[in-house]
Amino acid sequence: MATIVNRIKAGEIPPHVSAVAEIEKVSRDKIVEDIITGRTVVPLNAAHKSAKPIGIGAGLSTKINANLGTSPDFPELLNELDKLKVAVEAGADTVMDLSIGGDIDKVREAIIKRSPVPVGTVPIYQAMIEAQEKNGSLVDMKADDLFDVIERQAQGGVDFITVHCGITNQSVDSLIKHRRVMDVVSRGGSFIIAWMLKHQRENPLYEDFDRLLEIAAKYDVTLSLGDGMRPGCLADASDSAQIQELLILGGLAKRARAAGVQVMVEGPGHMPVDQIEANVKMEKEICDGAPFYVLGPLVTDIAPGYDHITAAIGGTLAAIAGADYLCYVTPREHLGLPTLADVHEGVMASRIAAHAADVVKGVPGAGEWDLNMAKARKALNWEAQRRLAIDPDRAAKYYSQSGEKKTKTCTMCSEFCAMELVSEFLGSKETPLC
Repeated sequence: MATIVNRIKAGEIPPHVSAVAEIEKVSRDKIVEDIITGRTVVPLNAAHKSAKPIGIGAGLSTKINANLGTSPDFPELLNELDKLKVAVEAGADTVMDLSIGGDIDKVREAIIKRSPVPVGTVPIYQAMIEAQEKNGSLVDMKADDLFDVIERQAQGGVDFITVHCGITNQSVDSLIKHRRVMDVVSRGGSFIIAWMLKHQRENPLYEDFDRLLEIAAKYDVTLSLGDGMRPGCLADASDSAQIQELLILGGLAKRARAAGVQVMVEGPGHMPVDQIEANVKMEKEICDGAPFYVLGPLVTDIAPGYDHITAAIGGTLAAIAGADYLCYVTPREHLGLPTLADVHEGVMASRIAAHAADVVKGVPGAGEWDLNMAKARKALNWEAQRRLAIDPDRAAKYYSQSGEKKTKTCTMCSEFCAMELVSEFLGSKETPLC
């Protein structure tokens, strides 16, 4: 199977490329050019029949990912399928299955079958879990086992995979010499490092990167180069381990492009506000404009229970600086597996962050949405406000909880409503709503 990049280079314009251009309200030529240069990716495995295409990258709306997945304590498939439904209904553009409990193949297959959005995975999770089940230890995995899992997942319809290719013997040595406050917080990164130290070998995802590219090209799977050295607290942000890994990922991204494989790069993590812009610009420079996928960034470490807010703050700043893709963070981050309500909260917080950045970036339609809401508020048109709200159900619920309405105004100001008062004396001027 030819990848989307190679099909375009051969003169073919796949239908999902045209679909992305129409959705984003940009020219098809722009999408085509940005896919070829690697500034945009369209993660879509041909075996994932139910997924709609999305574009992630330069000049496009900022996209949102929601993480799902079982754990050993909560291995139930049906609960994760409910989360999938909640995430999609809340507006997630993609989901990732991070399952480490129960029948991992069954969970992934069910999510892919039911997901109308692209699905990503972290194959090292399954490879390590299977090694433990087979050999009694996570780190008794063979390199071939990891690549077998990657191919199995790709063949089954996974649209993109996170692969921690940038961790090398050199970076592990650096970590040992220059210890961090929290060392390694990436689960996939920790698995790889533990395996490397146990076997005294190079990271197979780095050492055999060409083998990874062959699998990705065969199934047209997009690579998301994972940040195994991402900072897990403000004190570790922008340190040598993080930057060294990014330099390696930049070189690997170029190799992926040369092979016709779509690639994006993952980023931090926890980071002070004043470092976010510089980190995004550094990634764009080092990785030649590859789409940047960030977790947060979380701008403070002291808000467990509210980390969807700390991530939304950082996500807005990152997206304004050029990040293309935000991984949601739920209120239960650092505390436990998210509930259905947490999934909804996390997606909404990330969508708000993404939209706030899109207004600044001039993404088509973003500013108009806010203008229409302003017009609805001026007109005290509560139905239009509900319809235009990013979360219409919550807006309607909060408005209805204010009690019986005897006037057009809400219960905050009642008859002392500023807009109603000024309109009375200036003369009401109706403004059309789109």
